[in-house]
Formats: sequence, C-alpha cells, structure tokens
Amino acid sequence: MASCTTNMSRPLLSRTFERVRRVVEPVFLGDGLKAKVFRGGAWLGSGNVAEQAVRFGRNMVLTRLLAPEAFGAMAIVLSASSVLQSFTDIGVREGLVQNPSGSEDHFVDTAWWLGFGRAVSLAAVLFAVAPLVARFYGNTELTALLRLSCAGVVIGGVSSPRAFVAMKEMKFAKLAAISNIGGICGVAITVILSFVMRDVWALVIGSCAESAARTALSYVFCPYVPSLRWNKDAARDLLRFSRGLFGLSLLNLVFARADIFVLAKLYSPATLGLYTMAIYLVQTPANFVMNMLGQTLMPAFSQIQGDAQRTNRVLVQATSLIVVLGLPALTFVLFCGRSLLALAYGPRYSALTGALVLASCVALVNLMNGQITTVFYARGFPQLHRTAVAVMAVAMVLTVYPLAKWLGPDGGQWACLIAVILGLLLQIARVRGLTGLDLGLYGNGALPALLASTGVVAFSLLTRAFTVPARPAVNVAFGAFGCLLAYLLVFAFLMRRQADPSQKSL
Repeated sequence: MASCTTNMSRPLLSRTFERVRRVVEPVFLGDGLKAKVFRGGAWLGSGNVAEQAVRFGRNMVLTRLLAPEAFGAMAIVLSASSVLQSFTDIGVREGLVQNPSGSEDHFVDTAWWLGFGRAVSLAAVLFAVAPLVARFYGNTELTALLRLSCAGVVIGGVSSPRAFVAMKEMKFAKLAAISNIGGICGVAITVILSFVMRDVWALVIGSCAESAARTALSYVFCPYVPSLRWNKDAARDLLRFSRGLFGLSLLNLVFARADIFVLAKLYSPATLGLYTMAIYLVQTPANFVMNMLGQTLMPAFSQIQGDAQRTNRVLVQATSLIVVLGLPALTFVLFCGRSLLALAYGPRYSALTGALVLASCVALVNLMNGQITTVFYARGFPQLHRTAVAVMAVAMVLTVYPLAKWLGPDGGQWACLIAVILGLLLQIARVRGLTGLDLGLYGNGALPALLASTGVVAFSLLTRAFTVPARPAVNVAFGAFGCLLAYLLVFAFLMRRQADPSQKSL
C-alpha cells in the first residue's frame, strides 16, 4: 500500500516541478526583456536585502547609543542639503539612460563635467547658508554639521558616469555591488563612530563615508578616467532632457520634506527624532525598492518606448507585483507596528506608531506612483510627472501645518498621504492619455493582494486572542508568520496564472 502511494505521488511531484520549471526558466534564463528585468531585479533585490538587514541592525544599535535629539538634528541636515540639491538637479543619470547615444564617450565625458560642476556649486552654496539654517532653528551646532556634509555632496558628485551606462545596458550586478557594498561600508563606519562619539557627528561623518565608498566603488566596477573633452551637442541633448525636469526636484522636496521642516519648528528635537526614526523604518526599504524598480524598469521602458501596448503590459505587471507584496506588509504594520517599533528601537519609539502606519500607506501609494513616473521618463516626457508633483507639493503646503498642529506629529504623515493619493490619480489620468492604459486591467492586480491581506487580518486577530500584546517579539513573530502565509498563497496563485498560456509575457 505504501509503495502504491509512493508511486502515485511521484507523477504529482514531477508535474509540479515541471510546471515550476516552465514558469521560472523563461523568466530568469531567457534572453528577452522580461528575463533581463527579472535577473536585474534579482541582483539588485538580493543586494538590497543584505543592505537593508545591515541598516536595520544599525538603527537598532544607534537608537540605543544616541539620544533622539541626534536623529532630529540629522534630519534637519539632510533636509537642508536636499533643498539645495533640488535646485540644481539636471537629471544626468536619466538623460544618459534615456538617450540612444548615452553610452558614447563624448556623452559620458560631458555628463561627468556636468555632475562635477553641479556638486561643487551646491557645496559652495550649502557652506554659505549653513549659519542661516542654524539661526532659523536656534541650533548653532547645525552650522558645522552642514558644512561638514558639503564633503559628502562633492564626493558623491564625482562618481563614475559609466555606472549610469551600466544601468542603461542593464548590467545590474555592477550597480548592486556599487550601491549595496558602499552602503554597508557606510553603515559599518557609522556604527563604529557612534560607539566612540555618541552624538550626531557620527551620523554626519558616516553619511560622508558612505558617499565616498560608493564613489570609489563606481570607479572599481565601472572604470572611467575623467577627460577634458566637452561636447556641446551632448551637453545640449542632456540639458534638453533636464528642461523637462526643471523645478521637479524642488517640488519633490516640498512633498517629501515639508513635514520635517514644519515639525522641526513645532516640536522639540527629541520628538522630531522619534518621528524621523519611526517613518524611516518603512521609508528606507521603500526607497530602496523604488530605486531598484527604477534602475531595472527605466532601461526596459526605454527599449519599448515606441510600443504603447507593451508598455502598458509591463506597467500593469509591475504595479500588480507592488500591490501584491505591499498590501499584506501594510496589514502587518497595522497590527504589529507598536510591537515592531518597541522591538527595533525601544519602548519610547512606540509612541509614534500612528506615523509608522501612515508612512506605510504613503510608501505603498508612492511605489505605485513611481512606476508611472518611470514610463514618463523613459518616453522623454518628465514634465508630465512635474504637474502631478506640483499638485502634491501644493497639497502638502496647504495641509501639513494645520494637520501637524491638530493631530500632532502624525499630522505630517496624514498630509503626505493626502498629497500622494492626489498625485497618483493625476498620474493615472496622464499615462492613460499617453499610452491608452486600460483602467480595468490596471486595477485587477489588487484582487489577489486584497484576498491575501484579508487572510493576514484574520490570522492577526486570531493570534491576538492567544498572545499577550505586551510581548513585542511574540506579536511580531506571529504577524510575520501570517504575512508569510499570505505571500505563499499569492505566489501559488501567480504561478498558476503564469502557467496559463493565455497570459502574455513582456
């Protein structure tokens, strides 16, 4: 009887493995665009997972070594630097990737000089305005901190432009090595300095060290020797693309940093530090996912920019994947956010659980938004994205102060959520006019994610009846297990659908 059962199970296992092979082989081993995108995502994703694990460990250590005021001061340093960077963003990377001639030597040389000139100019302005920023926030230490951060700006501005060409050519292993190894080096230096210095200086020096590591690695993996050549035609082409970006970075900054500027004036540095670390817990991995998708999909969309139907198919699949992975994770944060903050940073950080949950919502919507933005960039129309960002920036300006006064620090993320939803709706309307996107297909990807999230909710409610809420580790473990079950169910569903011959590939 046992032998009969074994013989019956073998064909079942064989069919299962054969089905998996038919699905996985063309995705990861083929020569098509889909295979290149997935292989690139695998390289960047594995590197990002390693870096994020290290960063998460770093934050767990730093929140126990440094006072919340240090993180509040660092948030101001980063925000002030971002203001000036937004004024001088010329989109060199995007211009090289989008332009068909972007890999040619005269384009690469011109891009290096544009990046170098921008970095030096930015550092000079930041050095000059540092005392004004310090006076505005009533913190004299900010002057020296901001001036030190100028070093990181200059170092980051002279990285090898061949790294952008590697992105264009979809050589993602090199990009992963540059970004993730550099990030891990910066994390290690920051932790070591924090043990010695025990203040915000360790954070600023660590940030500069991270820029230096990534720049050095860019020349190791993508060798380049700066040339004195300056090509007017290449500069004109790159700057023509940047005209579509004019004002975009500033508007993005208003959306992304308005909450920090407002909360820094309304609340104490300690409160700002608690808020910053709470939202960074979700913003940091979300930003890396955004960068990973942008690096893989930007060259993919550029290659098919003349095929609207194929562009829509890639956009729908990418957005569906984001929703499928994001909604269960958002549900996990909703039920386990307080325990997650207490376990990661300590009990005092759990007071900002509301900001963490709202930041998770913002991150999910923003990731969906980012894929439409990539379509605009790949087609050479970044100005289409600029209108949506302008709406988001205006919404932030109008809502962040009253919501922060009325709802406390959580109001900063409520304003972000309102703004990003408005931006997504406008972007959907714009991409529909550009590519003829089918809204029905665009929304279908959410169905398996909603079912999986319902399962996470049910599992979380069930386990809460048998666990003690005051035990963060137990709550997080049960929540993570429920999320894992949801992903397994969704994966099985997607595998079954992918095996359907009626499903088109990229």
